[in-house]
Amino acid sequence: MHDDKLLLVSSANKEFAFNLYRKLVAHPSAKGQHIFFSPISVSAALAALSVGARGATRQQLFHTLDFNSSQLSQTDVNASFLKIIGSMAFKISQGTAVFVDNLFTPKPDFLHVLKQCYFTEGFKIDFTNPIESTNTINRYVSGMTSGKITQLKNLDPSTVLYLLSYIYFKGIWATPFDPKLTTLDLFRVTETIEVPVPMMRMEADVETYYDEAIATSVLHLPFNNSYSMLLLLPDTMATLENKISPAHITRWLQRMKQSKYKISVPMFYMKTSYKLNDVLAEMGMADMFGDHANLSGIADGQKLVVSEVVHQATLDVDETGATAAAATGVGISFFSHTAPELKFNRPFIVMITEVSAENIIFMGKIVNPNI
Repeated sequence: MHDDKLLLVSSANKEFAFNLYRKLVAHPSAKGQHIFFSPISVSAALAALSVGARGATRQQLFHTLDFNSSQLSQTDVNASFLKIIGSMAFKISQGTAVFVDNLFTPKPDFLHVLKQCYFTEGFKIDFTNPIESTNTINRYVSGMTSGKITQLKNLDPSTVLYLLSYIYFKGIWATPFDPKLTTLDLFRVTETIEVPVPMMRMEADVETYYDEAIATSVLHLPFNNSYSMLLLLPDTMATLENKISPAHITRWLQRMKQSKYKISVPMFYMKTSYKLNDVLAEMGMADMFGDHANLSGIADGQKLVVSEVVHQATLDVDETGATAAAATGVGISFFSHTAPELKFNRPFIVMITEVSAENIIFMGKIVNPNI
């Protein structure tokens, strides 16, 4: 497969990431809440679904995922995701599963492409028994994420197709924070609310960039593998949220400068679960949820529609990045007065990217590390 096709899919995935982020932020339920999701995981799940979609349903999926159908065929998209997901398998527990009601027999071709290119499993399940079907799905996801993601809400007995994407990531910092330096500090949630949070500290040579156009400080913290975290501290969150685009990330990574800084980053733990039906319909994928759905590439027979698209994501951030590892840290327990300070003590955006291909594995907003 040509790399230019892979490039088209990767850049489409990034566009979709920011479009979806803006939709999630604008949702009424998001007020005062963290946002956290895996763009690459959601894109992969929807691309897998497009394998079985036909007609306008497939066009809507492609259009919303930012795949230009004049340049990309379904085969190009499948081959690209095979490469993207294949390269991520290391260090990340992530995947997609399609659960179809017993009434339907999924086509062997559909299941074959899903397994081959999307590392996705397809299952038949009895949705008329909601408790049993919920338990089956919970057991599956719990097993696939070492128990990190377990509870799904009870399913509706009228469910016929359930598309699930899940991801769990635990990175180990290339330069760990020293736990002895972690202290309680105030985090400004809003103009009037401050909360005490465990703040990790380090004085080290780090890569930073200040983007004047959107008044945002960017800190680049690598993990000890091919992933790294970008922390974005804007003067005004709304400005950053409205303007951020894939081009910004490319520019930041190119222009990073390394110098000594005192950095303070709160410890945080994120666990989110989204039912994405409404958001995706608003973004342009309405047909697959209703009477106009054409999913005839998945199964023949009765009318198949997408009942639920659910996405779950989990992330731990602490001094080592690893639950059990003992931190040796950099061993600097005093701070010199010369290094400038970069303190993440108000709402910020976090991204985990794959350094080489710039795939956005996670994207989120921390509004209050305590929730």
